[in-house]
Amino acid sequence: MQQEVPANPTPRQMPPERPGLWQRIRAWDGQLSVAKGLTVVTLLTGFLGGYFQYLSSYEEKVSELAKADMESATSTFVEISNAFAEAQMLQQLIFFDFADSLSDGADAGNKGMVTQAANDGFPNYLKARNALRQNSGVFAHRAEIYIDWASDLDRDPAAQSTLDSDPLTEALLGNYNFDCDAPANSPRFGAAGNPAAQAPATAACGAGNTGNGDAQRTNLCARRSDTGDIDPAKPPITIDWRSAKHHLLTMHYCFEIAHTQIETARVWASKNDVSDEKIKRFRQNEATYKSSLTNQVMRLNAFMSLAMSQLERIRVKYRPSGFLCHVPLVRDAISLFSPRCTPVRLAAR
Repeated sequence: MQQEVPANPTPRQMPPERPGLWQRIRAWDGQLSVAKGLTVVTLLTGFLGGYFQYLSSYEEKVSELAKADMESATSTFVEISNAFAEAQMLQQLIFFDFADSLSDGADAGNKGMVTQAANDGFPNYLKARNALRQNSGVFAHRAEIYIDWASDLDRDPAAQSTLDSDPLTEALLGNYNFDCDAPANSPRFGAAGNPAAQAPATAACGAGNTGNGDAQRTNLCARRSDTGDIDPAKPPITIDWRSAKHHLLTMHYCFEIAHTQIETARVWASKNDVSDEKIKRFRQNEATYKSSLTNQVMRLNAFMSLAMSQLERIRVKYRPSGFLCHVPLVRDAISLFSPRCTPVRLAAR
């Protein structure tokens, strides 16, 4: 028997189309409007408004901190540089005036002129030297706080650190008989990206080891004051020439060494009599004293070069972030893997 086919077959119904994101938002919007009188658009607007308000507040705080760090670092750099430059200049004037007064070719008028200049400048030298002696320790730690720490891009202030992690002091330089005029003890910065510059200072002070360090450090070995031989009983200490604090400690130590060396010139400048024996000894060592004063100028120039470089690193630390760092949620996602969107690391509470 042949099966009868309905004349008007019922059309097959297609499944309803799934609503899109905007349709869903409108549906939720209607439900929330009825249920609570609060729209999804209002929620999103409030979220984005709060986010950008937070971002603006954060950027403002970062800008204020950057300005404060730059002002503190700059004032510290200028104050320290002026103090050392003045004291070194007056020290050099006394030395060279005395050397000119001993010159065989100088006539009475020239000798009288340099003598008067030295006599007038001596009180200023004492004042500058005493101020430097009083503030040298404070200068070193101010440079550490406002230049070294402020320019360290990897430093986290909230991280725990050992208070005596840096043992270098002027007293220790004296105990180790630091030679200010030795080429190995002169400031050096090395080449950028040099792997040797990143090597840890692990050299031991043994026989035949001078402890010269690497491209940017000096590993100082203790030496016996009587023989000058290395004392293996004392561990080496590291002078890091990328540290403004270390520059200042060595600068003031060497300034005091030069102060002792030119004692004869200081006695003369203070209007006191100088014995023939002291004059003879001064002439014998005049070239050495002059070289020491020149090395002091080089140390000051090295400190100034480092400080200016550190000031630029502070600028880099607070440089503006890119566009993606201002996109909601994208900024937070980037911050999970990189600090590029957070120029200032916030302490965990």
